[in-house]
Amino acid sequence: MTRTRAALPTGDLGDGTYRNPVLAADWSDPDVVRVGEDYHLTASSFGRAPGLPLLHSRDLVNWTLVGHALERLEPAAAFTAPRHDRGVWAPSFRYHDGRFRIFWGDPDHGIFQVNAPSVRGPWTAPHLVKAGRGLIDACPLWDEESGEAYLVHAWAKSRAGFNNRLTGHRMSPDGTRLLDEGRVLVDADRLPGWFTLEGPKLYRHDGWFWIFAPAGGVATGWQGAFRSRSFFGPYEERIVLAQGDTDVNGPHQGGWVRTGPGEDWFLHFQQSGAHGRLVHLQPMRWDTDGWPVLGDEGAPVRVHRKPDLPEQPPARPAVDDTFPGGRFGRQWQWTANPGEGWASQHTGDGLRLGCVRSGLLDDLRGVPHVLTQRLPAGAVVVEVGLRLDASAPGARAGLVVLGDAYAWIGLERAPDGTARLVHRFAPANADRERDATRSRPLTGDRVLLRIEVTADARCRFSYDSAADAGPGSASDAGSGTAADAGSRSHADAGSRSRSVAAGGSGAGPVRLGPEFAATPWRWVGALLGLFAGAPEGAGHAGTAVFSDFRVTAV
Repeated sequence: MTRTRAALPTGDLGDGTYRNPVLAADWSDPDVVRVGEDYHLTASSFGRAPGLPLLHSRDLVNWTLVGHALERLEPAAAFTAPRHDRGVWAPSFRYHDGRFRIFWGDPDHGIFQVNAPSVRGPWTAPHLVKAGRGLIDACPLWDEESGEAYLVHAWAKSRAGFNNRLTGHRMSPDGTRLLDEGRVLVDADRLPGWFTLEGPKLYRHDGWFWIFAPAGGVATGWQGAFRSRSFFGPYEERIVLAQGDTDVNGPHQGGWVRTGPGEDWFLHFQQSGAHGRLVHLQPMRWDTDGWPVLGDEGAPVRVHRKPDLPEQPPARPAVDDTFPGGRFGRQWQWTANPGEGWASQHTGDGLRLGCVRSGLLDDLRGVPHVLTQRLPAGAVVVEVGLRLDASAPGARAGLVVLGDAYAWIGLERAPDGTARLVHRFAPANADRERDATRSRPLTGDRVLLRIEVTADARCRFSYDSAADAGPGSASDAGSGTAADAGSRSHADAGSRSRSVAAGGSGAGPVRLGPEFAATPWRWVGALLGLFAGAPEGAGHAGTAVFSDFRVTAV
């Protein structure tokens, strides 16, 4: 059957307007910077590696992923196992003295920074600016009026024992060290109705020091703005963006950017269940009292005219991958710092993952060698081919939807040497996975794995053992254009679903097991993942080859 491909939607409506979210996946805690005609965005990456994603746009609506600023997390010994709620929290993106600079807080270790002459690198190794527990959401400011440099950060109550306040420091001009012990700039415990103040972004505008900072919690909060004539205060406050009567809950935590033509815009996130924190773009203006007004008089917009910038082709970060030469695209991240032998390059197509021997395979949430990408929002179909080139009993590989709860479908080598189709899941409160359905023997070692994901992140698993699970004809994994990001059409998905319902094999995938409701992790949306592993033992356990990973909008 000829496969037609429907692009995953972008925020660009093609008529001079856009629809939020402009990034319909978990790009948590975004910050943005403009250099010339280019806009660059980074986001939290927590415990995944590589970290600090780098996105690029020319119009603030259409974005592509161009790389990462952090190859491995530091200190490296702390991230040999998954730490999905630790690592890189709420980075700030700035450009100063000819270099791009990213600061972030690691709640267990302190405030770090990296810098580079170009977004594409080379990026410096992480430098610890301030050591300590509970230090999060760091943001620098180089004040052109005074020549001084400053830094502000928030606090994590889980480590520091308190939160709801922002602390400021004078900083060395090169951004490598702090020059004082710090002072509390804003104590939100003294502001009636304010709680969980965090995520500060520091600016200078119209003679004021500005701190844009969210409060009220991830799912239900609002965006605040604080201003003072002096960096160390006192600051006055105002709520500048809140849900109101819209369907955009918790609109907050992001960054302000001014375009070359002089328009002001604000990028922020919205918490959306298993899909994590989706990125919205809001228009911004200044009122007669000098305060920012975000969205439609302080309420988030869903549809709006695009920024007054040159027209760009529709684009979104890539999701599909043919794994040319065994290399995976920029959209993939390991759940911990990568180790030797997890993936190998070769001369053909397909991703070769080593069946890493481990005693953790009964709970994939603790397995570091899972290669993941964000679960796109909306109804999609996910497909990948799999061949199990492993003879070790218990060797397995598959496609997983990973969160506090998870489920996967794949192949496992039985003691008699045959490959069996397995489907397993683990509830959020369980410490090991269980069978979602009885395993099934296969004639051969190749299968097409498939997950239908509804708009509310309910997942239906299926397989096709007769389908060609070899390399397909998907486009280059590095592209982020809409043409490169799509997959099969709704009509094709519907015909294949009908064959599933009929129980056919070869004519289409066969549904397996009950429906699974995807769940987020703490701070992190659900992830799509590929993995290979084998029980503990001696000797090489073999490999698994994944091919033609596709995500189709339906």
